[in-house]
Amino acid sequence: MKIMNCPLNGPRNISEFVYGGEVKTMPNSLTCSDKEWADYVFYSDNTIRVITEWWYHSASGYWFIAERHTASDEIFKTYDPSELFNERIEFESKPEPVEEKSA
Repeated sequence: MKIMNCPLNGPRNISEFVYGGEVKTMPNSLTCSDKEWADYVFYSDNTIRVITEWWYHSASGYWFIAERHTASDEIFKTYDPSELFNERIEFESKPEPVEEKSA
């Protein structure tokens, strides 16, 4: 049985966790191209290395970060996201085009 250390709940069976993707710098959604956004959402380097990933503990609803080696699957460290992120990002929406009414 594989065990993962949850920073909130301690060592737990890996079946209690859901992979959330690699931690990457998000492009500005208002100014980036469709290709840049698609690359951010759908693509990764897929190289053998230690990566930083989002993980979700489904039993408690807790998101956290793990550092894991992609070849050996060894988890080196897990920690609360506040260690990397110290401010909230507010998303602005693109203004809707104004439709002109004909007379």
